[in-house]
Amino acid sequence: MMRKAPVCLVVLFAATAIAQDQTVFETSWPSFRGRDARGVAEGYPTPVTWDVATGENIAWKTPIPGMAHSSPVVWGGRVFVMTAVRLEGEAELKVGLYGAGQPVDDEGPHEFKVLCVDRVDGKVLWSKTAFAGVPKSKRHPKGSFSASTPTTDGEHVVAFFGSEGLFCYDVEGQLLWKKDLGHLDVGSFRSPEIQWGFASSALIHDGRVLVQCDSRTDSFVAALDVKTGDELWRTARGDYSTWSTPTVHVGAARSQVILNGYKNIGGYDLETGEQLWKVVGGGGDIPVPTPVVAGDVVFITNSHGGSSPILAISTAATGEFSIDAAQSEHMVWSLRRGNYMQTPLPYDDLLYCCADSGALQCIDARTGEVLYRERLGTGRTGFSASGIASGGKLYFTSEEGQVHVLKAGAEFEVLAVNDMGETCMATPALSRGVLYFRTRDHLLAVAQGQQSPSPNR
Repeated sequence: MMRKAPVCLVVLFAATAIAQDQTVFETSWPSFRGRDARGVAEGYPTPVTWDVATGENIAWKTPIPGMAHSSPVVWGGRVFVMTAVRLEGEAELKVGLYGAGQPVDDEGPHEFKVLCVDRVDGKVLWSKTAFAGVPKSKRHPKGSFSASTPTTDGEHVVAFFGSEGLFCYDVEGQLLWKKDLGHLDVGSFRSPEIQWGFASSALIHDGRVLVQCDSRTDSFVAALDVKTGDELWRTARGDYSTWSTPTVHVGAARSQVILNGYKNIGGYDLETGEQLWKVVGGGGDIPVPTPVVAGDVVFITNSHGGSSPILAISTAATGEFSIDAAQSEHMVWSLRRGNYMQTPLPYDDLLYCCADSGALQCIDARTGEVLYRERLGTGRTGFSASGIASGGKLYFTSEEGQVHVLKAGAEFEVLAVNDMGETCMATPALSRGVLYFRTRDHLLAVAQGQQSPSPNR
């Protein structure tokens, strides 16, 4: 006869399992820029310096086929990445500061893939091809057909490849459902012949998959059931192309989906999709950065077309209002000099905004006072990846692969500059003190006290 475990042991095991699940949840980096898109993860020591060539502070380095600007995401013992593999020749990439906007010529068929990598040793656990064929749109010379970041809730992994579709897998790589959201023709609204490729990332929140589909025509935001792919609601946006990812803010009075835009910066009710507020006057006409929330303030910045504001908006905003803080109670403050590509980084009551030229502003997040403006790099180097923070340190990665490590605070102090050895367009992920970088050809784990036995495998 089998004895039953004492009740006290059952309770202990259950409590331990709950604590472990909570640790996994709290240390995960489930979507673009991590939880709430803030780009911050604390509680573990993170490195200041590393050396890819010698393996110093490199836990592992794993080759990833194709080219992608999408970021890694992390849940538990797994890292998920996306990529687009050109089948005939190597995809060309032109980094740096330049104004040319003509798309890359037809590059033939591609395979759009989702990969799962072991967090500890970098081994590829599975690789799935979501779509194979000729992409329906072209891309920018600095862009990628895999620019959107995957998202996970620990049970599902959702990959958004724009016009090629929305795909949901379980964490073992089984396809659960896929959705065709139509042809998302993303490019300059002033020049219909110019296509630049899709980049907005999906977001899983509370059983919903949220997507922002702003294109030249029929722009919309929608929520789908993560288990089935069934559409829960869809709201027309009336905006032009954007490359921004949604952010969810859960407040005491309401939960909302917050979107960047040109004609329509605003918040939408999470349950119904009804628009709650809208900024009149907008900002730059090519919105890329994702909205971020710190405390009870939403920070939004964008650029192009003569306008590049930084907006600090109350999370309690309602109705339509101007970007001019003097004319609206919902605007906490606003500045005229924002940035183009990078999502702003709120950290310890300061807001860091880095331009694509490496010009970094440190701003008092409560008042909008600019505390410093300094330059990262030479002024000729591009910066597309967004900054992240941990342990009083800031990490900003140039397109050429130099990671600038700064001391957080109101004074500018560079602690180190580390060379990844390859171009790097993707924002790094951060979990349990480990930095995960997606470079042109590899996924690397950078961690304090690690020594890769084979850094160039």
